[in-house]
Amino acid sequence: MKGRCRRGEWVEIHHVILRAGERSRDVPEDTQKVPLEAWIKGWAQSDAAVGEELEIETPAGRKVKGTLTETNPGYAHTYGPTVPELAPVSRELRGMLKEGKSRG
Repeated sequence: MKGRCRRGEWVEIHHVILRAGERSRDVPEDTQKVPLEAWIKGWAQSDAAVGEELEIETPAGRKVKGTLTETNPGYAHTYGPTVPELAPVSRELRGMLKEGKSRG
């Protein structure tokens, strides 16, 4: 993680969508007590340092302001461990589609 970004660089910002107390009364009480936050990736619209406010343009073309958290961020998500029972499904499905079979 670098400490600064330049306009046009791929970055991540932290954006508070709703502050605590602004959330719906329909969510659990403990959830109402914390802000609704998002970490959003996009292209910096100006130069900034980590911790400063920055506007980005997302891949969908939205403009969002937030606090710069990272420059050139990667992706660290996971869908969890492999489920052995699901491993053959892809091959079976491709075979069914190739043969034109239906489920019923």
